[in-house]
Amino acid sequence: MKIKIATRQSELAMYQANFVANEIKKSIKDVEVELIPMTSEGDQTNKPLHEIGGKGLFISTLESALESNKVDIAVHSLKDVPTKLPLGVMQGAVLQRGSELDVIIQNKTLKSKKHTIATGSLRRKAQWLNKFKTDNIVEIRGNVQTRLRKLNENNWNGTIMAKAGLERLDILPIDFQDLNWMVPAPAQGAISVQNLTINSSIAEMLRQINHVETEICTNIERSFLNKLEGGCTAPIGAHAKIVNDSIIFRGILLSVDGEDKIEINEVHKLDKIEGLGERLAKKIIFLGGDRILNSLKR
Repeated sequence: MKIKIATRQSELAMYQANFVANEIKKSIKDVEVELIPMTSEGDQTNKPLHEIGGKGLFISTLESALESNKVDIAVHSLKDVPTKLPLGVMQGAVLQRGSELDVIIQNKTLKSKKHTIATGSLRRKAQWLNKFKTDNIVEIRGNVQTRLRKLNENNWNGTIMAKAGLERLDILPIDFQDLNWMVPAPAQGAISVQNLTINSSIAEMLRQINHVETEICTNIERSFLNKLEGGCTAPIGAHAKIVNDSIIFRGILLSVDGEDKIEINEVHKLDKIEGLGERLAKKIIFLGGDRILNSLKR
């Protein structure tokens, strides 16, 4: 049996696709895997993602290859996957999550009272400005290595990045700091594997590499995101984790400038999680989130 895996061409995407390939080979006997690297729309633009269609641009090319049966599965960072999948496409597996944390990589050579921080994420920008109101935020795009290079080439005090990607590539710099206070992107640190719903043999194979705990937590986070987004790109963070028999959840919605923030921290029993993400999103809306979302839509 041969499995063709669609992946983006970046070093991190290739690492994640190889990781999935190895998990499949460990679980299934007599299986062959072939990686099919592709260039996505998101890789071909330097514009801010929230202006041109969001992170879904990173996966559309791979999903098209899947839908046209050019590949058997597609591997993505789950935080880049829209909460509504195309008809006929399913999430066959989500692998055990790496670190969910954001980190700031500091430029130690630059000392100033008013800091300049680089990020291409509305969520990171809004949370940083909420905490450090006088700092300046600049836009940055590119893969992990490109952003580290740009930090060294510019007079910026730091750049905010996902810790999981840096750890997977073993390039986490010495001058980093965990941002434990920053609520991560929904599903940050998790790898998603997609397949066609009609391909039952592939679906059965992927069930063997699925990590149930990560699936439960990321489903809650993505349901929370889906309810709040409502067609607009907003600074939204969510993180769920299982501790004993409970789900510990953090969720946040902010205005783009960070001035307005609604945050919840809750604990719910695991046997009461049906529809939890949507219920928590409704609570954010009730607490004033509708005001923020309406201003973003305008």
